[in-house]
Amino acid sequence: MNIKAAVLYQANEPLRVEDVSLDGPLDGEILVRIAATGVCHSDLGIVKGENPSPFPIVLGHEGAGIVEEVGQGVTSVQVGDHVVLPAIYSCGKCRNCIEGEPTFCSEVLPAQIMGTLPGGRKPLHKGAQELNIFYTSAFAEYVVVPERMALRVRHDAPLDVVCLLSCAVSTGVGGVINRLGLRADQSIVIYGCGGVGLSALMGAKLAGAGSIIAVDIQDSKLRLASELGADHTVDAATEDPVQRVMEITGSGADCSVESVGNVAVVAQAFGSVHSTGTCLLLGAPPFGDNLGLAPYEFLFGKKLIGSLLGNVRASLDVPKYVDDYMNGRLPIDRLITRYYRLDEINEALAALDRGEVIRGVVRFQ
Repeated sequence: MNIKAAVLYQANEPLRVEDVSLDGPLDGEILVRIAATGVCHSDLGIVKGENPSPFPIVLGHEGAGIVEEVGQGVTSVQVGDHVVLPAIYSCGKCRNCIEGEPTFCSEVLPAQIMGTLPGGRKPLHKGAQELNIFYTSAFAEYVVVPERMALRVRHDAPLDVVCLLSCAVSTGVGGVINRLGLRADQSIVIYGCGGVGLSALMGAKLAGAGSIIAVDIQDSKLRLASELGADHTVDAATEDPVQRVMEITGSGADCSVESVGNVAVVAQAFGSVHSTGTCLLLGAPPFGDNLGLAPYEFLFGKKLIGSLLGNVRASLDVPKYVDDYMNGRLPIDRLITRYYRLDEINEALAALDRGEVIRGVVRFQ
């Protein structure tokens, strides 16, 4: 079938909305009409050449939509179902999946980054050029994905909001709850109040954090952090955030989160926890960046850990997050600054790069 998609031919070039071809679903696959997709920093990193990628490609990995067709053997969804497409696919069979770490699926993660579906094919193409990446390639009107990648959600949940559960919200909420294991009454400092950082803040609220400190360099983001439950805000543009965290906590926070993807900020987040505290890395620094930390801090008991997509067990966690949103416990709609059309995708990416939006969402007619 012929569809519209935003194609990136090279880094540091505008995306082009063009007619491309999409093959139909094979056994175990489904065709989804995309209703909305978030615009993520991981997309922006590829556009800016900070992260390696094959070209040409169709980006986009925060998609949600409606099932239009199912291949042979598909049983978990049917035509008409509303689905969220998590950014990471899991095979369900490898050791990591079986041991409850599906975001680190060893069978498919390398192939997913290169864009091949299980079995090695790429259903999205323009002539001889294959265009898939991240399995989804959701900057397109339709996608074909493996059945396991489609999570059925309730019909009354707005797809142009819950699409953010595909990446940003799951990364932040899941990172704090699943990976960090934040306990009630623990203090936490969150560096970066973008989509992932504010999602981490919401996760901290759900976990019953005793004190939440939000750090950013933009007043508007700090104001939103306060509205979402931060007890303290720190403007890193005008004061030393580590020193200010020490003043607030006395000896450092129990936990910290770095959601910016900047190695200098990682060092600040690591320096903001006390001697047995834990720093969680959620941001994605450019490939090739190196981090310098004093080894003695590890000897004193500090921990630095990472997470991919919040270590979510997507089939369990994402429907729960949808319910939490619909019940008012997870106000993820507050993350959306602006909606765009597909032909405004370059404007959406530029606004994200300038820090003008928390999250931009592309809505399809």
